[in-house]
Amino acid sequence: MTTLNARAWRLCEQLPGLAPLLRIQPITTACGATIWDFGNKAPGGLIAGQWLARVCLADLAQVELVPDVPAADSSASATGMLVHVYTDHPLHACMHSQYAGWKLSQDAFFAMGSGPMRAAAANEAIFQGVGREPADCAVGVLETSDVPPDDLVRKVAEKCQVAPERLCLLLARTASQAGSLQVVARSVETALHKLMELQFDLNRVVSASGTAPLPPVARKDLEGIGRTNDAVLYGGSVTLWVRGDDASIEAVVGKVPSCSSSDFGQPFGQIFARYEYDFYRIDPHLFSPAEVRIINLDTGHTFHAGQVRRDILATSWGA
Repeated sequence: MTTLNARAWRLCEQLPGLAPLLRIQPITTACGATIWDFGNKAPGGLIAGQWLARVCLADLAQVELVPDVPAADSSASATGMLVHVYTDHPLHACMHSQYAGWKLSQDAFFAMGSGPMRAAAANEAIFQGVGREPADCAVGVLETSDVPPDDLVRKVAEKCQVAPERLCLLLARTASQAGSLQVVARSVETALHKLMELQFDLNRVVSASGTAPLPPVARKDLEGIGRTNDAVLYGGSVTLWVRGDDASIEAVVGKVPSCSSSDFGQPFGQIFARYEYDFYRIDPHLFSPAEVRIINLDTGHTFHAGQVRRDILATSWGA
């Protein structure tokens, strides 16, 4: 398979010609790296958000906006749209690429880095035993309203072992259409991360599909963080196709959904405020989709846990 960074780089090579369509803008850097504004000063939009998510997933997953068709006893989400992600390469697309596992900071700048550049740097525990991806280019996505300092961009290129000219970073604030969409496109990733924390072998997961409702764009990033997290925690529904025995699936499935957390039940904005806006004080078991189905391809059995909570979404989004 072509490397994760090479796949994402091919998408980024198309951005200059697509910039008017996506409503994105390039940002000049002194070091020669390529930076694209997907939703800060540039307006961006829904299609930009779709591209942002595809890049984040190293183009190993399909990302689509689909209508939200609720059950007869409930109403549609505030925008009436779901972000649907599906892949036959869930481990590589989500955990080796999409997961926001790289903390980037310098002076007042801070962002969590995601995308395939993480595989080139391989400085996270998840890459132990896997090793770094040999790369002659690197691509990353930053959820931020600021442009990273040039010195930090150079350090990222150095960590990825590429020249700055071969580094491409895509930026979007949470309170933007593109930024919101790419965060909500993480329903599958959150389920896989929870399974990893539960010590379930992710190599057994051969395909995955997930949906989460697209929230209204918030006025401020802090409010946007609350809305996008709620979309997954209370509106995310994920299906995983796995191989192996039933007993190990039955042992973990009830622990995967966000309802397994002691912090479950309030909009994320309220939970975040209660912990004085410190992510690391929140129960880590909260960060997973509302509902999960695990289908065993070897036995034909399906396991289910959790449920979508549209009432909490309505409170979060003021619907």
